[in-house]
Amino acid sequence: MISNQILQDTIDGIKNITRVDLCVMDTEGKPLASTLDNVDEYESAVLVFAESLAESQALQGYQFFKVFDENQLEYIILVKGETDDEYMIGKIAAFQIQNLLVAYKERFDKDNFIKNLLLDNLLLIDIYNRAKKLHIDTDVRRVVFIIETQNEKDTGALETVKSLFSGKSKDFITAVDEKNIIFVREVKPGETYEDLSKVAQTIVDALGTESSMGAHVAFGTIVNEIKEVSRSYKEAKMALDVGKIFYSDKNVVAYSKLGIGRLIYQLPLPLCKMFIKEIFEGRNPDDFDEETLTTINKFFENSLNVSETSRQLYIHRNTLVYRLDKLQKSTNLDLRVFEDAITFKIALMVVKYMKYMETMDF
Repeated sequence: MISNQILQDTIDGIKNITRVDLCVMDTEGKPLASTLDNVDEYESAVLVFAESLAESQALQGYQFFKVFDENQLEYIILVKGETDDEYMIGKIAAFQIQNLLVAYKERFDKDNFIKNLLLDNLLLIDIYNRAKKLHIDTDVRRVVFIIETQNEKDTGALETVKSLFSGKSKDFITAVDEKNIIFVREVKPGETYEDLSKVAQTIVDALGTESSMGAHVAFGTIVNEIKEVSRSYKEAKMALDVGKIFYSDKNVVAYSKLGIGRLIYQLPLPLCKMFIKEIFEGRNPDDFDEETLTTINKFFENSLNVSETSRQLYIHRNTLVYRLDKLQKSTNLDLRVFEDAITFKIALMVVKYMKYMETMDF
């Protein structure tokens, strides 16, 4: 459970303080971390010691110590020397590694708990019982971020996110699949959704500075209790999907800012097809030429302002009016009329949604 590098760092630190050499072996006598040379020759002695009832033993100028994980023998520690000082150092090393086992196990348990919490795999009573056992506050305000990376199994991205927020004991960073990183963040008093957007942008910027990395970040709404964290996670998932359809130019998408796109995303496809058929009378909006589509988009960008749209398109006002009249004849919708403009805008969004869903079916 503990990496060999962590074990090596631990015994290196102990040696630097005590100037005594140590070695950590597995229960089969294989060295995992060591400041000693030629420890392989003690493999047979370690195997005999592992089978014995003794928790420590002095032999051939060394002292042997056992480290247990819930009564299961996990490691054997060798300390060079047979004096009381080396015995004390060995006991300290065993105590330190024992604590590392407990800490790593608790970390794993917390990670497992958060994953099951996000996926709604826990009963309500289990949520509170396990949270209490793992010393996780149940009434802290939290929000869930989903970070989607460009590459699957992007461990570099996961480590980058952890390095940004690892100092926050009430935050959790995990993954429920191979492409998405989940960040469950404590929301501080006074923090707003604008502040959370800045946090999301910080993540995007951090990942963007790494080679071959890039990310989209979506987040749900703030929840007040731990049982509601899964809701924020589902909202973040929806925000990520809706963002791909309607806000593909944005790297950060908040569930609270999805607007009408959130409603369209939940419409059944047969209803969408029926709506498009009624609005365009069987005509596909993709049939509009590039000039017409550019005119429509720019007109919406400028809040239906004819003068500003014609200025930005570098065309005469009358030319724009002609184009809008032509569009009205083909669709029976006058974009200068607010109600017709809303209908047209929704129709274009529905078409985007339908095209996205069709690609997802393949």
